[in-house]
Amino acid sequence: MPINVSGKTIETDEEGYLVSRTDWNEEIAKEMAKIDNCDLSTNHWEVINFLREYYEEYQIAPAVRVLTKAIGKKLGPDKGNSKYLYELFPYGPAKQACKYAGLPKPTGCV
Repeated sequence: MPINVSGKTIETDEEGYLVSRTDWNEEIAKEMAKIDNCDLSTNHWEVINFLREYYEEYQIAPAVRVLTKAIGKKLGPDKGNSKYLYELFPYGPAKQACKYAGLPKPTGCV
């Protein structure tokens, strides 16, 4: 189901993930979040940018447990816990944040 951003049609799969990672930009992330009634704050962007860097390095989207641990290491224990991440991404931190980051659906997520 495609989304329209700045007059451009962007292809997404049936769950809303980008078909082509190269289509991603911040405007697309904001549009995806808007569809989910989510307003992206600085805290959301910290997680989204972290995921994009993680993916560049490991070529895989982390599962939620790995994400939580890695965020804790990089951004501190107050942000590296599931409660905080679920407050930001109520549909599942790994799934929802990866979608906004333009990454494939993390493995281990159903």
